[in-house]
Amino acid sequence: MRKNRGWVFFAVSLVIFSVAFCFQPAEGSDKPFIFGLLLVGPYNDHGWSQAHYEAGLTVEKKVPGTKMIYIDKVNPADRPGVTIPQLADDLVEKGARLIIANSDDMKDGTREAARLHPEIHFLHISGDDVLTKKAPSNLANLMGKMEYGKMMAGFAAAMTTRTGKIGYLGPLINEETRRLAAACFLGARYAWEHVLNRDPKALDFKVTWIGFWFNIPGVTADPTQVCQNFFNTGYDVVISGIDTTEAVVVAKQKKQEGKAVWAIPYDYIGACEGASEACLGVPYFNWGPGYIDFVKGSMSGNWESKWVWLGPDWNNINNPETSTVGFLPGPALPEKAKAALEGFIKDLGSQKAVLFKGPLFYQDGSIFLKEGEVATDAQIWYMKQLLKGMTGASSAQ
Repeated sequence: MRKNRGWVFFAVSLVIFSVAFCFQPAEGSDKPFIFGLLLVGPYNDHGWSQAHYEAGLTVEKKVPGTKMIYIDKVNPADRPGVTIPQLADDLVEKGARLIIANSDDMKDGTREAARLHPEIHFLHISGDDVLTKKAPSNLANLMGKMEYGKMMAGFAAAMTTRTGKIGYLGPLINEETRRLAAACFLGARYAWEHVLNRDPKALDFKVTWIGFWFNIPGVTADPTQVCQNFFNTGYDVVISGIDTTEAVVVAKQKKQEGKAVWAIPYDYIGACEGASEACLGVPYFNWGPGYIDFVKGSMSGNWESKWVWLGPDWNNINNPETSTVGFLPGPALPEKAKAALEGFIKDLGSQKAVLFKGPLFYQDGSIFLKEGEVATDAQIWYMKQLLKGMTGASSAQ
């Protein structure tokens, strides 16, 4: 009997050990989920790329077990000859399971990299490969409806200008930049006509493009000089559409010279810092909510190849937990203009104010929207020209 009891004890022990072994975590399962960012500009540019970098920090904070790695200055000037697939290879070798490419000019390279790495998820910001059905199943698109933020910027500019001349500092020319400039114009025109009750013909809205998202000496026009030209020719508010802060920096300089001028930077919630006396506010992206959704989907195996265009949270457009697009009023925004802006934001949220509504015409006089027609997302996304009433080139040709 002792011998049998010993055998039973041995057998039971073996089973317990086997079961315990089976439920041990797989080797390496405690490693973090690594996601990689490809940033077109410096991670601390006080603009577009910094907004993405800080969204990555938000993911690390709010999604347990995640770790960010990044490569910044991914552009032809800083990394000549280097391709997106090459940089994606580097991130994959460092353990990235999801790669986020943050610029429209990375579209073709991101698609190629996704096809080369079918086991890795890719998120392209501002692209439309899912819409056009060019995207492989491991590629998705994300963008924010900054058109609303730009409407707010245009509204604030029109409420503040004393000359009726508003300059728009544009990057390169494509569908995205046309629709954002047009949204600014529509916001300005709405304030000019419906709040200030002024003749729309007296509103001068001029767009000057520099050729890229930020200054590349010898390649783009100098945004500092473009801003100087605006202010020196009677434009007293400059709205920026580029990734960096030249507009508000130049406005501050002019302000210190005694000029009554203002600016509205772009992209990043902290863009007014250091130029409070000239800054009317900033329309900014909060990529955190969108990033978190895609990271969680990648981690859980619930990835979807989808096109997502996220708007403001109209309950509170500056809620960092929920609103992808916000507008932070600047210290230089007059109180009367600020109060009017608050009302305008409420009207946008309730759709009492619908600005992409006909009749609207393109610059060449062709119809964009018929009388009473409200634009679809696709009509806004694929904007062919600037609008009638705007001055500036609609194409690079």
